[in-house]
Amino acid sequence: MTKQSATTPSHGKVKRAVTGVVDSVSGKKTVRVRIENLVKHPLYGKYMRRWTKVLVHDPTEQASLGDHVEVAPCRPISKTKSWRVIRVVRRAEIT
Repeated sequence: MTKQSATTPSHGKVKRAVTGVVDSVSGKKTVRVRIENLVKHPLYGKYMRRWTKVLVHDPTEQASLGDHVEVAPCRPISKTKSWRVIRVVRRAEIT
């Protein structure tokens, strides 16, 4: 939901990083992240929630279901994966 610049020692400078929630863990080293953003309605001016679901490469398999993660775009890793996990911002609360 937030866009920010960040630096990581393993990947160098990150141009655009966004945060989202892990929606699904699908296979090894792959998670699906739901990225939310607010869009203003063109006529009425009310803010609406819109979201995008992207497949993200998680090489260390550190993200689990419900975690808030920071992701950044990268080169295409597979047919559908072109994002990677930068870090886990907040772990999911187990209830």
